Amino acid sequence: MSEADSSSNQTTVQIRMPDTVLDDVDATWEELGYTNRSEFIRAVLRDAVKHPEFDRADLKAMLASEVDIQKGRTHSSDEVKAEYGLDGEGESMAEG
Repeated sequence: MSEADSSSNQTTVQIRMPDTVLDDVDATWEELGYTNRSEFIRAVLRDAVKHPEFDRADLKAMLASEVDIQKGRTHSSDEVKAEYGLDGEGESMAEG
């Protein structure tokens, strides 16, 4: 835990959320290696504040990519270049 996270520097904040959301939080924090629910929620909020450009669509794309990788659905750079007609310099082979 960083110095900024020490209990002497923290303020208690109460929030309300649907039980279904809390169930999802509880099913997630331990699986991801957090010590407790509060630590997980602080990390999620910190990430949302520090990286507001990172949105749900980005997360979904990353998760879909991770599933593809885990299932072996990957392509070499040469396969991608061939599929999209790229010569490796970002230009189309047809434009060459």
